[in-house]
Amino acid sequence: MWSMNEHKSVDMTGNSETSDTRAWLENSRSGWRLALTSALGGVRVLQTVSVLAKSGASWFLGNRPPLPTLLRQTCEELGTTYIKLGQFIASSPSVFPEAYVEEFQKCLDRTPVLPFNFIRKTVEEELGKPLEELYSWVDPKPLASASIAQVHAARLKTGEDVVIKVQKPGVRNVLLTDFNFIYLAARVMELVTPGFSRAAVSGVIDELQASMLEECDFLQEADHLKRFNEFLQSTGNNRAVAPTPYLDYTTGRVLTMERFYGVPLTDIEVLKDYTDDPAETLISALNTWFSSLMLCDFFHADVHAGNLMLLKDGRVGFIDFGIVGRIRKTTWEAMAQFFDAIGRNDHRAIAECMATIGMTNEKVDVDALARDIEKFQDRLVNVDPTTLIQGDRNDREVNRLLFDLINIGEQHGIRFPREFALLLKQFLYFDRYVQALAPELDVFGDARVDIWAGMEDMTLPKGFLH
Repeated sequence: MWSMNEHKSVDMTGNSETSDTRAWLENSRSGWRLALTSALGGVRVLQTVSVLAKSGASWFLGNRPPLPTLLRQTCEELGTTYIKLGQFIASSPSVFPEAYVEEFQKCLDRTPVLPFNFIRKTVEEELGKPLEELYSWVDPKPLASASIAQVHAARLKTGEDVVIKVQKPGVRNVLLTDFNFIYLAARVMELVTPGFSRAAVSGVIDELQASMLEECDFLQEADHLKRFNEFLQSTGNNRAVAPTPYLDYTTGRVLTMERFYGVPLTDIEVLKDYTDDPAETLISALNTWFSSLMLCDFFHADVHAGNLMLLKDGRVGFIDFGIVGRIRKTTWEAMAQFFDAIGRNDHRAIAECMATIGMTNEKVDVDALARDIEKFQDRLVNVDPTTLIQGDRNDREVNRLLFDLINIGEQHGIRFPREFALLLKQFLYFDRYVQALAPELDVFGDARVDIWAGMEDMTLPKGFLH
């Protein structure tokens, strides 16, 4: 029986319940949520085991593609987490063996469209109101659907055209469950596969997990959008823009942001209707991205065709800030010197830059490292340093050189950070834009391109990359 002085509360419907009862109900709900999460995790474990068993049975029955191919196919069948893992491998030649990097380039993020009722349910749960009270219109047909989120066009009650990025149900729990398997699989792979042992795969799991969970935090992405526009404003850059986030309509799982109207930079035929000078557009994008390396807290780390647009007003739109990178100024300066040293065939300078760029707990014998680099003298002399960051002109040879240099570094205890490969990947994207839009453009000789924005205090050699 309740005591007379026991505190009671009244909810909006007029029903009374004690604080103890409410606490018990909340604990019960938490218990049910925990049980549900555990059950869903168990189902995911069974799904994972089933796919792995199927792949293993196929292998033993004689269907034996190369191991990198088998792993890539298995990752695609396992879904979200493993597809992202494959893409991580593909973008990390400084971490993983060459055969795996090349194979996982084929790993595509293809997912079926989620029915609109799931989108409605998530938005209403996150924002606390019926969809019709939040937006005057939402297109039930998505603009895009990937493994983590789905994007829909919409309009606010105040008239602004927006897009809503909605996280798919259970994604975060799937990621957390899967990482237990990824870590275990990585340790096993290190034991049975020499190349993976060399790469110390399990050592990058923490970085991968942090990156993917950050991609699931749409409040973090909204902050990236806000800060990137602040960076553009502070540097007087009126040639580029990122979507404005609407924070009143944004949570960790729902991101509402300004809708851009324009055309992807690689859509050459349509692009002609927007500009008479594609090269000028590309230069605006290049200068914005290069300046962000030093003048912004982060840089856009996924500038593929879908994430750069030419808008109707002539500005370059940078979209999708789910993946960003950060680079230390000393690393970027060392990379600049690294490319110059290759061009000058200065083996000791190359060795010093590699030691600066790389991560090691050992004292590097720079002279010994320089002697090993010298063994590649003929190949280094014959490679134009610009092709190292414009790899489509000589992909096979440049990639081979990159892997050889990484291998040399590892022999001397150096492991290159992922930011090294991440930067090179963005350079390669921009090279594709150059070839498609302005093949006559000399990125390193055109005075309009300011590659080293924000590094005025750095002394570069005369004639650097020219």
